[in-house]
Amino acid sequence: MRKEKPMKKEKAMPNMKLRKRKTIGIALALSVMLAVFTATVVLAADAYPSKPIRLIIPFPPGGSNDIVGRLIAAKLSENLGKQVVVDNRGGAGGVLGSEMAAKAEPDGYTLLIVSAAYAFNPALYKLPFDPVKAFTPIAKLGSGPNSLTVHPSVPANSVKELIALAKQKPGQLICGCAGVGSFQHMGTELFKIMAGIDFKIVQFKGGGPAMIDQLGGHSQFSLGSLIQTLPHIQSGKFRILATGGLKRSSILSNVPTIAETVPGYEATNWWGILAPAGTPAPIVDRLNRDIKALLTSDEVKKLFLNEGADVDYLGAAEFGPFIAGEITKWGKVVREANIKVE
Repeated sequence: MRKEKPMKKEKAMPNMKLRKRKTIGIALALSVMLAVFTATVVLAADAYPSKPIRLIIPFPPGGSNDIVGRLIAAKLSENLGKQVVVDNRGGAGGVLGSEMAAKAEPDGYTLLIVSAAYAFNPALYKLPFDPVKAFTPIAKLGSGPNSLTVHPSVPANSVKELIALAKQKPGQLICGCAGVGSFQHMGTELFKIMAGIDFKIVQFKGGGPAMIDQLGGHSQFSLGSLIQTLPHIQSGKFRILATGGLKRSSILSNVPTIAETVPGYEATNWWGILAPAGTPAPIVDRLNRDIKALLTSDEVKKLFLNEGADVDYLGAAEFGPFIAGEITKWGKVVREANIKVE
């Protein structure tokens, strides 16, 4: 019998070699592309910033976000060597401005200032962006308590006297607020519940308009951030009854806390900077370094203190988990107080 000859494998070899060469070629091409991309990002970061930077403030002028934002914008402009331009975009408790920032090009030329109100919004609104995933944290800037102030015409010189007045006139006193879901609103609702009193809350589109109403005597009192009410307290246009921190303000040490009359009350605001998700890490690091440097300066610390707040820095790695924790914490408050956006 004739033995069958085994099939020759020589013809398959060229195809295998060709496939191997193609694989190596693709790998090399990908390596080159990655190297070019990395070099481009590094070069872009080295050249950053090459033009003005926009800082979106998602509230109207005059509120605490606006005050802190403008302070930081001025000092950051000096550090970066390029102007940081403030862009007020108020509406929907800060959601409109935040959405604009979330959709911006992640190139480091659009930043967003946020406050405690940012942590309230997920429980109040159906957001058009993910509050955690849509942004890259840059740094936490500072924190400060709210303040209970009255118009000079109000016959109350202490928290106890204001509570007594509200009980004498249930539902008649008017308290101005910076909008549904704002830090001011949350602190006001908390005071209302814990003090066991009834009064009318009037909502405005930001802390600035709310203060204008109180300056005119239309609102009898408010619980706005100390950083925005302090100038009016110092001018005598508002009379301060108390601050909302757990301890007395270092700049107003003679003013009691609300908790000294209403045990357990505490409302402290905070502010920070975010960038759109995908902003290159070298640019995030550059911004973080410059912000940290300006926050450690005695001049900026004094500026914050003069406004009734304190520098309270957190880096990018710490600021992200802090925001997530605040969203969880305040979401529970919103649900328990049954706060809804009309």
